[in-house]
Amino acid sequence: MDLTVAPTAATAAPATLVAAQPDTFGKRLMALPMPRKLALGGGILAVLAIALSMAMMTSKGDYKVLYANLSDKDGGAIIAQLSQMNVPYKHAEGGNAILVPADKVHDVRLKLASAGLPKGSVVGYELMENQRFGVTQFQERLNFQRGLEGELTRSIESLAAVSSARVHLALPNQNGFFREQQKPSASVLVTLAAGRTLDRAQVAGIIHLVSSSVPEMSPKAVSVVDQNGSLLSESADGTHPDGLNAQQLQYVAQIEANYTKRVMDLLEPVVGRDNLRAQVTADVDFSQSEATSEEFKPNQGPQAQATVRSQQTVESQGSTPAQPTGVPGAASNQPPVPATAPINGASAPLQTAGGAGANATNSHREAVTNFEVDKTVRVVRGATGTVKRLNAAVVVNHRTSTDAKGKSSTQPLSQEELDKLTALVQETIGFNEQRGDSVRVINAPFRTDKVEPDETPLWQRPEVVDLLRVGAVPAALTLLALIVVFGAIRPALKAAQAPKPRQLDAVVADDVALPALDAPQAAGNLPALEAPVDNRLEGARKLAAENPAAVANIVRGWVAKEA
Repeated sequence: MDLTVAPTAATAAPATLVAAQPDTFGKRLMALPMPRKLALGGGILAVLAIALSMAMMTSKGDYKVLYANLSDKDGGAIIAQLSQMNVPYKHAEGGNAILVPADKVHDVRLKLASAGLPKGSVVGYELMENQRFGVTQFQERLNFQRGLEGELTRSIESLAAVSSARVHLALPNQNGFFREQQKPSASVLVTLAAGRTLDRAQVAGIIHLVSSSVPEMSPKAVSVVDQNGSLLSESADGTHPDGLNAQQLQYVAQIEANYTKRVMDLLEPVVGRDNLRAQVTADVDFSQSEATSEEFKPNQGPQAQATVRSQQTVESQGSTPAQPTGVPGAASNQPPVPATAPINGASAPLQTAGGAGANATNSHREAVTNFEVDKTVRVVRGATGTVKRLNAAVVVNHRTSTDAKGKSSTQPLSQEELDKLTALVQETIGFNEQRGDSVRVINAPFRTDKVEPDETPLWQRPEVVDLLRVGAVPAALTLLALIVVFGAIRPALKAAQAPKPRQLDAVVADDVALPALDAPQAAGNLPALEAPVDNRLEGARKLAAENPAAVANIVRGWVAKEA
């Protein structure tokens, strides 16, 4: 406690009996007791250790993916190389990725690339670089085929939708006979990424990529199959086995989505956004049909006459010699008489000697006339992707009404309202009864699942447990740092601070007590204290025990001053 000397008339000059304190912070720090010094040093070291631990914990989780989806062989080679480079690493969940510190990702990738890692599960033309001496022609041709397959595999795997691929080439041996030479062919197996598909243009791109890389290979000789065994390319005859499967599904889905959106956009303002469910199914015909017909029609009209295209007449005449008749002998074997014919009228049959008839005459006439006839040739090809039928199903929720007391109730829609909604849907989708379209609108209450409140205690919830598990160590280290700072470092620094300058008449009770100047006889008996600041209270007590008269004078001066 600080004590001051009450000034009196007999006082000649103030006398300060408190020892002078060190004037620098370092000297005051060195003047502290040894326990204080040890507490201060230990507290500073503990705070530094806590800060270093938290920094290490923060930087430990900053890992990024170096490589993912590696084969076991490449993964082992990369890990061995990372161990030689003294680069820390760890595996992601599932073991399909290798992670390294974020600030070393690009540097490590470049170093591994210079070492030829990762090599990948397929090899390309680098296989030809390690040819051994004495390789046979068959081995050389096989290595070339493997290298070409590897290069094509790498090119196909660079597509965004392809996760992995395999290419099989069939390269027949060529001989000197041109007619007996066989054309090369190829098969491609692609494993698509999750949720990805290949459209027709992408499949055609893969086919042309493979066919253009192999001489004399036709695009029709390349088959593309996905991981499900579905043939994505066209067959040898140029047709898809299932038609335009991918395009067909996409086209049908687009048509159905457009019709459904029309229905939703029209009915939502009427019944509410959450009170309507609609679905439209389209039956689309993708078949191709072609019909050819020929029609012949006669000339019509009273003056219509057939036009003669060509006419041909053939006429021929001939005679058959008469056969001898009668009894064979001299009477019947007579030379023929000269033929006679009348000028007018029909000629009489010639008679021969012996009653034999004359020569028989025959004639033949043939006429062919070709007329122009009308002919119509019609070729009809049916369009693909035509909508054969539309089916629309709409479910409308019951109407919800609230009374004056705030109580909600549901009521079904009337039949008249349902008929109006049905008419709206029919007009929206272009209802056609002739092609068999159907629209069905029903009214039913929507079922809402009641969400049960989560009664799990807060400390048992998974998210809270994870938060506590993650933040427990940093929180404990922070709390320990605060305890060290306020329990050891702060008191030591406060004790080493310089005391504030005080006037002798304003010394508080914990300072060293000084006698009043009106008692000079006690001034010589006051000891000059050189004890530390913390021992001032003990010095004041000692002074009061040794010189109670001086203390009484001090108290008397305080009382007189206050009065």
